[in-house]
Amino acid sequence: MTITTDIKQLPRLGVGIGYRHPFKGDLFLNRSAVDFLEITADHFLDGGPQAQADLQLLAEHFTLIPHGLCLSLGSAEGLNEEYLQRLANLVQQVDPPWWSEHIAFTQAGGVDIGHLTPLPFTHEALDAFCENVRRATSVIERPLILENITYHMKMPGAEMTEPEFLRAIVERTGCGLLLDVTNLYTNAVNHGYDLEDVLDALPLDAVVQLHFVGGHWDGDVLIDSHSSATPPEVWSVLQQVVERGNVKGVILERDEHIPPFAELRDELDKAKAICNRAWS
Repeated sequence: MTITTDIKQLPRLGVGIGYRHPFKGDLFLNRSAVDFLEITADHFLDGGPQAQADLQLLAEHFTLIPHGLCLSLGSAEGLNEEYLQRLANLVQQVDPPWWSEHIAFTQAGGVDIGHLTPLPFTHEALDAFCENVRRATSVIERPLILENITYHMKMPGAEMTEPEFLRAIVERTGCGLLLDVTNLYTNAVNHGYDLEDVLDALPLDAVVQLHFVGGHWDGDVLIDSHSSATPPEVWSVLQQVVERGNVKGVILERDEHIPPFAELRDELDKAKAICNRAWS
């Protein structure tokens, strides 16, 4: 299967931020600094009247990109059809240029694991993942982009490297990538990967969107906690990918220790400067 998501035809959204309720007021005071928003889809699926009111308000002022957490595209038993339909309804309501989910699973044997879990880089896991993507995109008729995750344990039995696995997913599903450059850096640090080799092996021409943020150290392990300012190493990876790929949007994620919005705006402005140089 060739790439069916025509990346060149997707709109360039610019630089935005993952929406978090604590900075809702500051977001509108800094409207000019934010080109678009990524919303966590699961926060709006069962959020009640207040969540719907917030969603309508955000949609009136920003392009919104739904980002799913619990579709569990890597589950061997297939997708939860009821959840898929609710997600489809949200995507239809928001009417985004694309939506995103993770290259991971969150359920196994009907049990909710509670976190993003990596797939074994095997042909069997690839087959199951691609079939689930086929089903999801048959229900949600918007371009889907897929995000790489961090992992503390390598799943056993690997038959290919992670870049080979991601390339195979792109080729077989036709989806673009949501490349989390913080996750790339975190995995390289924790597992001893050569980051330049990983970048060279990835299908950067399939990257539609980026995530970036900083984490924290727990002993000698780097944790992807979305809890600190973006470190220089991640800025370097972001710049390389923007310069080498067809990136259409960049999102700052921040979930813990959210600082004054002025500090977030500084990061957004820095990302915009990097992107504007590459896109000019």
